[in-house]
Amino acid sequence: MRAGRARGYAVAAVTAALLASAACSSPYDADTEPGTGAGERTVGPVEGCGDTAWTDPADLSANRPPARCRQGAPAPRPLKRTRTLTIATGTLSAEYVAPLQVALDKGEFRKEGLDVTLKVLPTPDALPLLAKGDLDAIWAAPEAAVMNGVRGGFDIRWVAGNFSPDPASRSGLWVRLKDGESAARVDMAGRRLGTMIGKGSVIAYPMEKALERHGGGLDRIQYQQLGSADVLTALQNGGVDSAWLLDPVWRTVDGKAGYAFLGGQPAGEPLGGLLYGPALLQDDVDAGVALLRAYIRTVNTYFASDYKSDAAFVGYLAKLLKADEETLRSTPSLRMDWEIRSGTTDRLQKAYAAQGAGEGDPLPESRTVDRSLYEEAVGHRE
Repeated sequence: MRAGRARGYAVAAVTAALLASAACSSPYDADTEPGTGAGERTVGPVEGCGDTAWTDPADLSANRPPARCRQGAPAPRPLKRTRTLTIATGTLSAEYVAPLQVALDKGEFRKEGLDVTLKVLPTPDALPLLAKGDLDAIWAAPEAAVMNGVRGGFDIRWVAGNFSPDPASRSGLWVRLKDGESAARVDMAGRRLGTMIGKGSVIAYPMEKALERHGGGLDRIQYQQLGSADVLTALQNGGVDSAWLLDPVWRTVDGKAGYAFLGGQPAGEPLGGLLYGPALLQDDVDAGVALLRAYIRTVNTYFASDYKSDAAFVGYLAKLLKADEETLRSTPSLRMDWEIRSGTTDRLQKAYAAQGAGEGDPLPESRTVDRSLYEEAVGHRE
């Protein structure tokens, strides 16, 4: 049984107009296969996806092995009619987008009867299009803008995770040490943080945990929004006191005197992935499950373990992502993970509220997350 979605709350006029438009313009209204909508759905065993294909969402242990099926599983189940889907993503070159790029290049979407296009579009621009049905999915994160959109009436859910970092990764919060400071204790209160997104990003959650250990807090630091190419430079020349450095940028300061790593994304807990709108949540759930099946199969086939131990595959990825091969090799493999942990959106919303980026009361997980589609794709039944 798919979870019900409450709709009896007030919405802004512009949001109401978008939702009304979406209801009238669904591309599936006139040509929908039986059983493709929301409601009762039959979930049966999936060959190659046994007990290891699902983990308890409440398991937040850092050493939790991610869910896995056998290579090539779950097998394709082609739709009777080809669906044309558009997925928005903020970039096509980042490593965390690699499963989508590989699925497209290797024909995994096509095997399901899906004609998929990846479109570069910032999340704030993509959200209203997703709610209206002009986009089918977003490869992003449940950022404050997403939570505020759902609170305002957008029918959007986080339906699959993307990755968590390798324990050896030091992607995260870095600080320039003052005289007399050490990495064991840094006074972060009042310091300036260089960030590409500013307030309302999912990094608020892991950053809050790091700041709490060092006398700071999300409401006790100053934010300075910078371009992606300027964050490291500002940290090095003193323009900011701290910065959130991504793979592989942190390599530049790692091990150098005067810098300290304070913490990164929690191990074993994805903070982003696929977000669906009404087109795949309600109008054509079969296509929504097929899309996840292709994504999960790609992870199991190409990203099941340390994929960077395969030199040929790293070379292939570098060309596909238009990335420097040596740079790609310089950081540990991401732990690709399609599952969503319990309470992640609760913790994210708490951090957004601390930044002043959230609006209204926190949303329950039933309004922000839907695990039923990936569970169906791997044959997990409660």
